[in-house]
Order: sequence, then C-alpha cells, then structure tokens
Amino acid sequence: MSDGTSALYFLNPDTFEEIGQIEVRDKGVPIINLNELEYIQGEIYANVWRTNHIARISPETGQVVGWIDLKGLLSEENRSEDVLNGIAYDAKQDRIFVTGKCWPKRFEIKLNSS
Repeated sequence: MSDGTSALYFLNPDTFEEIGQIEVRDKGVPIINLNELEYIQGEIYANVWRTNHIARISPETGQVVGWIDLKGLLSEENRSEDVLNGIAYDAKQDRIFVTGKCWPKRFEIKLNSS
C-alpha cells in the first residue's frame, strides 16, 4: 500500500493489518509521490505521481533498481489529464499494460533488458 510518501506498507490480505514497511530510495534519496503499484516478477512497480516515470523497486530493501520512462507515450493532444496512473500485469502472458487518468487508450509496453 502507498500513502503518497516514500514509504510502502505491506498488509495482511485477510486482516489488512500492517506486517511490514520499506522506504523507497534511489541512490540514498527518498522517492515520494508513489502512486499506482503493481507486483511484477519479484519487483514492485510504482508510478511516481505527476511524472512519466515508473520506479522498479526491490521489495526487500526499498532500493530503486531501475526506472521506466514513458515520456511521449501519449501525444499532448490526446491527454485529458497529464497523469500516468495505471499499471497492470498479465502474468499468464508476461505482458505489462499502462494507462493514465482519463486517457483514451491503454498501452502494452515491452522493457529493454539494458
């Protein structure tokens, strides 16, 4: 769970009791405005609100292990709001989808291994 700060909380799925917490950092700097979250192949993907970036986070340490830059994904004339905020993972077919608030489209993205 995210509260918009640099903290992420782990909850018991049955009781919603907090069972753990990490602080998300990149090179020692706290990353705030964490928004939409998705667990993908052992990492937490978190949209950073009001940016075009998704942080890939180690759930054990809170360290950012990589960034996904989605600048230019949706043209300016197609945006109703400038907020990327949807991440979904199809584990069966290993596909990642992203969208934004009131965006007219969703996008399937593929990540470079570099």
